[in-house]
Amino acid sequence: MMIGVDYHPSFQQIAFLMEETGEYSERRLNHSDGEAEQFYRALQLRGVHVRVGMEATGYSRWFERLLAELGFEVWIGDAAEIKAKRVKKQKTDRKDAQLLLKLMMEDRFPRIWVPSPENRDVRQLLWHRHRLVQMRTRIMNQLQALAMNEGRRWKSKLWSEQGRAELEKLTLAPWASRRRHELLELLDRMNPTIEELTAAAEQEARKRPEALRLMTHPGVGPLTALAYVLIIGTPSRFHRGKQIGNYVGMIPSEDSSGGKQRLGHISKQGNSLLRFLLVEAAQAAARNNPDWRRRYIHLAMRRHKSIAKVAMGRRLGVRLYWMWRNGCEYSPSMEFGSYAGQLGTGHGVK
Repeated sequence: MMIGVDYHPSFQQIAFLMEETGEYSERRLNHSDGEAEQFYRALQLRGVHVRVGMEATGYSRWFERLLAELGFEVWIGDAAEIKAKRVKKQKTDRKDAQLLLKLMMEDRFPRIWVPSPENRDVRQLLWHRHRLVQMRTRIMNQLQALAMNEGRRWKSKLWSEQGRAELEKLTLAPWASRRRHELLELLDRMNPTIEELTAAAEQEARKRPEALRLMTHPGVGPLTALAYVLIIGTPSRFHRGKQIGNYVGMIPSEDSSGGKQRLGHISKQGNSLLRFLLVEAAQAAARNNPDWRRRYIHLAMRRHKSIAKVAMGRRLGVRLYWMWRNGCEYSPSMEFGSYAGQLGTGHGVK
């Protein structure tokens, strides 16, 4: 039995076909009243072999866990490719379910790699820490604004012991004083939590030999290495290192026609956390490694500083791919070109 599922948070529209009998039907199943769960459990009791196809979407973890528990085969499809296969410009829930079923029947369903439950859970650790760090940054910016409004521009010195004491001594109006007090309390509560999550992420990174290998590269710490391993999954998914930049969304969008090339901003069609960490790690590498610093300065002078940061982040993603795929640690003798990370003995001179 094949089922095309157009999934929504509160319901799902399905189109299913019994391959043995040729029976075809459509249904709308609600989630809140348990109708959807009862439908699939009834199929299991009947001993029906079920294959479910659905687009990659959010808020479907419980549904995927249910299908795995029942022993059903689940295909997750690339939403962009499925949309491109829609012929008519008519989109309804019924037509989406019918299209998914048709692609499965014709063996044209664009399946994608799906991470394991353990992988997804560790990703939650990284995302939780990342969001808390963003919240802490907003709190710190508000405290900086309070100090600057009083003529104190301490920058990073504000977070030293002396700077904290000076901030607390400032004479403020009643509501501004309350704001300062509560922001400082929030900051004090968040710091230990972030440190605990950071330690947990470092421990997870140490459990994975591939993450330890990536950490030998300048600028790459436990967080970047762990996120890279979890999100990329396995290097065998990609045939070339340049595909990493496309997967993470760090290549320019393009709208070319009539022999005229038009490139825009980066596509951002990928994991935003990994994209952020790669750019941050590339900046750290540029600060600490002469080769990366020279390359970054060259790009920044030719284009712009922000463009150079993204370009170096993309190069770092490619380099880590080759390190992982070749099973080698970082070495200064690695090439710094389009095949970054591949081992070689040539020096460009014959």
